[in-house]
Amino acid sequence: MARMHRALPLLAFLFFVCSLAGHAQDQPAAPAIHGFARARLDAQRDLERRFDDQLSKANLTAWLERLAGRPHHAGSPHGKANAEFMAGLLREWGYQVEIAQYDVLFPTPTTRVVELVAPTKFTASLTEPEVAGDAVSKLGAEALPTFNMYSADGDVTGDLVYVNYGVPADYEELERRGIDVTGKIVIARYGGSWRGIKPKVAAEHGAIGCLIYSEPRDDGYGQGDVYPKGGWRSEHSAQRGSVADMPVYPGDPLTPGVAATKEAKRPEFTKAQTLTKIPVLPISYADALPLLKALGGPVAPAAWRGALPITYHLGPGAARVHLKLAFDWKLAPAFDVIATLPGTEFPDQWVVRGNHHDAWVAGASDPTSGMVAVLEEARAIAQLARAGWRPRRTLVFAAWDAEEPGLLGSTEWVEDHAEALSARVVAYINSDSNARGFFSAGGSHSLERFVNEIARDVPDPKVDGSVGHRLLARTILSGSPSARRLARDEQRFEISALGSGSDYTPFLQHLGIASLDIGFGGEGEYGQYHSIYDSVDHYKRFQDPDMAYAAALARVGGRAVLRLSEADLLPFAFERSAERIGSYVKEIEELVETLKTETTEHNRRVADGTFTLASNPAERFVAPAKKDDVPEIELKPLRNAVERLRVAARRFDAAATAAVDGPAAALAQANAIVFTAERALTRNDGLPRRPWFRHQVYAPGYYTGYGVKTLPAVREALEQRAWDEARTQVPLVAQALERYAGEIERAASALER
Repeated sequence: MARMHRALPLLAFLFFVCSLAGHAQDQPAAPAIHGFARARLDAQRDLERRFDDQLSKANLTAWLERLAGRPHHAGSPHGKANAEFMAGLLREWGYQVEIAQYDVLFPTPTTRVVELVAPTKFTASLTEPEVAGDAVSKLGAEALPTFNMYSADGDVTGDLVYVNYGVPADYEELERRGIDVTGKIVIARYGGSWRGIKPKVAAEHGAIGCLIYSEPRDDGYGQGDVYPKGGWRSEHSAQRGSVADMPVYPGDPLTPGVAATKEAKRPEFTKAQTLTKIPVLPISYADALPLLKALGGPVAPAAWRGALPITYHLGPGAARVHLKLAFDWKLAPAFDVIATLPGTEFPDQWVVRGNHHDAWVAGASDPTSGMVAVLEEARAIAQLARAGWRPRRTLVFAAWDAEEPGLLGSTEWVEDHAEALSARVVAYINSDSNARGFFSAGGSHSLERFVNEIARDVPDPKVDGSVGHRLLARTILSGSPSARRLARDEQRFEISALGSGSDYTPFLQHLGIASLDIGFGGEGEYGQYHSIYDSVDHYKRFQDPDMAYAAALARVGGRAVLRLSEADLLPFAFERSAERIGSYVKEIEELVETLKTETTEHNRRVADGTFTLASNPAERFVAPAKKDDVPEIELKPLRNAVERLRVAARRFDAAATAAVDGPAAALAQANAIVFTAERALTRNDGLPRRPWFRHQVYAPGYYTGYGVKTLPAVREALEQRAWDEARTQVPLVAQALERYAGEIERAASALER
């Protein structure tokens, strides 16, 4: 996944970093680590110093070159070789290693045609040419072509319509202008949502085909020099990617909820719920330009216009396109590498650390930059074990296959071992892409204090102070008001809520296992996402040339694993979780009021006919229909549940601080409750229309994909104006929050006794 950050004004940034570093110097040399008895702090600090001493940038570089040296998509020879190579390393280091194989739906194209048939003729090249100085770009014969995984087969011809990002709001804009996409082929630009939403929404509006192009304003020459001069997307580069309807369920489309083993029952591929309903294909901006240039119809709104040297029109009219796609609809093997180091005191409590190893082509950035850091963590921890240390809890390192098509490797493994994982996993720590820049973290907010403490203790490779200090400085300069207050007043940063897009999804949102997603980024030039040019040569020039941030990621990830392994009291803290969930309930309340106001205003404008375009008051919208009034939605059960949660969280956090030096039996009893508390936030019935997603606080949005929807069952019912559903879901979500509060109360009682 890509993490994009804006550059900060240099002088202001340095001022804040220096001030925070100075503040840090005023603190005790070795501040407490929550969850550790005072008598064990020095030993833990020493363990982490010895871990750091083991880390090697030379290993990171060598493994990046080895793993990303050739195309290695799921089912490819180099993909299997990479799995075997990593398994061999992990065995050599002393881990118990298994390669788990799953057979997953992995169709690749046999036919790809995009043609402009009117008013002129043009055939898209659909190729990524070789670039001098880039070794991987010479291996096009080994690479997957540019395509969207899980597109439908199709041979369609129709008028073209430009739909901006192709999200629901864009179609509402088109409808207000009297533009109907029924029977048309739409062209959307990447961005604004996860790519799979674009053909999904297009099909819902009657389109017969979908093209997705890379707009140079977003990741091409509108951002800077293009590859190979700079790092941004060049004119013939196209973004491969899955378009499965992952907000319904991730993983193998043919085996939802069960592992894709050889024995699994599979329906005809046409029956898979998450396949697109229309053909869809990604194209470069070189191939998109003739199509967009030929479009007629109204001029696109200002916000819809890109950086191509044309006037952007909406269509339909003039431009007519032929799109033909066919796929082989085969199964392919996915190879997950699972390495285990058994715990000595609590072997049935597992700490799981993962990253995926498959790529669309060579994937030096996505995912190999993160994978090599996880490997180096595993090696350094193994060196500690060889020197006589053994983990208290069992450590599991995972290299997932087939993440790119839709989180297949991780999801199938989680479904295969759901009962054991639900009973034993303390937390899951994920990474994906990595590059130079700022630390970022998302995940369960019960782990927010935990990750803040780790970031405080890891030095930034390029500036004075820690990676946490640097992130705090950035937050103070450009964060939200609440994030700025937290950073300034409490020296803590917020972690984001997780939607989807990487391998934490089955752990967190299916099983309710507390999870984190960690990495660095924001200062690289990365326009080559999911293209053949995401190569070692590109990465070394434009992403993390000296692998300094790969080493920083290893330091962060290693500390996360070691602290979860060794803690006397597992380092969960629930006050921030209660605060954040309370803020989500407040957002629900504000959403109801906003919907009421918007509905009133909308119906007033329908009645008096005052729908006009802000940019051109003389041009009128097509009159929309009147909206039904927003009824009263009783949200008191949510407010009551949050209040109980706040009280329980304060009680537990206070008890945890007081009891960490207490009897081991009390700590063990509390630990057994604490690490399973997140499970209480799940419901077996899952979310409406998508039961695979069980978590009631975090989920990918039905129409955002990667983007998170918090309290999704209630929020999305309101957004879709499904009032009866909203009324039904409020008490169900409140019950989940009450269960969560009850588990926290039980853990507090164990400590207080």
